Amino acid sequence: MDTLTTGDIAKYCDVNLRTVIRWIDKGHIKSFKLPGRGNNRVLITDFLSFLNEHKMPIPKEFREYLKRVLIIDDDELMSRSINRVIKGAGFETLVVNNSFHAGEAIISFLPSIITLDLQMPGIDGWKILEHIKSNPDFNRLKIIVISAMPENQLRLAEEKGADVVLSKPFDNRELVRILNNFSS
Repeated sequence: MDTLTTGDIAKYCDVNLRTVIRWIDKGHIKSFKLPGRGNNRVLITDFLSFLNEHKMPIPKEFREYLKRVLIIDDDELMSRSINRVIKGAGFETLVVNNSFHAGEAIISFLPSIITLDLQMPGIDGWKILEHIKSNPDFNRLKIIVISAMPENQLRLAEEKGADVVLSKPFDNRELVRILNNFSS
C-alpha cells in the first residue's frame, strides 16, 4: 500500500474524517486528488512526515518503516560491514554504492534512517546531504554520516544537517545505540 485514503488516516490517528480533511485543506498533510473522483490520497511518506512533524505516535502498522536503513557508501567493504552491523541489530537495510541509486532508493525503499559517506565519486555525500535537508518531503529522514574525513569536516556535516556523525573506524555498539534511539 503506497497511498492512504482520508478514512485510513482518520482510523490510524483516531480522529474524525472531517479532521483529516481539514488537515489536508490547511496544508498540514500533503495529498493529491484522484482524477474524475476528487477523492484525496496521501502517500505513506507524507503521512509519516506529518506524524513526525506533529510529534504524533506512529501506528504499529507503519513501525516497519522506522526500522529501514539506507546505506550509501561507495566502498563495498565498508558498506558490507555497516550492513552486517545494522542487520544484526534487527533493521531492514538496502545498500547503494553511488549517488544515482541513492536518490532512487530514498523514494522506493522509504528508509527512515540513512548512513552516508561524504567522499564518493560523482555526486558526493555533501550534495546528497544538502539535497535531503533542502527538501521538505524528506524531513522525517535521520542522517548518520559515517566518514574518515577530519574532525572539522565532520562538524561541518552536522552544521549542514547531519543528525549524527561517526568517524571511521566507528564503534559498532555506538551505531546500534544511535539506530535504536532513532527508531523508538
